[in-house]
Amino acid sequence: MRYTERLRTLREERSLTQESIAEVLTVSQRTYSDYESGRVRIPVDRLIKLAQFYNCSLDYISGASDIRRPYPGK
Repeated sequence: MRYTERLRTLREERSLTQESIAEVLTVSQRTYSDYESGRVRIPVDRLIKLAQFYNCSLDYISGASDIRRPYPGK
């Protein structure tokens, strides 16, 4: 699974809007939409913030693994 699909799935599992996730990342809804669609690559610091928010590993968010592990340290 591509990371863009994973981001959307994680967000939709919690019935969250792009706007609410954009607020978590302190970016505009448009910027988050661009991340989720793959038009813009998401910076690593924001990926880390999402991993913490969703409590899952970066490997899971990036699509490198389909095994959902908790974020390290939680």
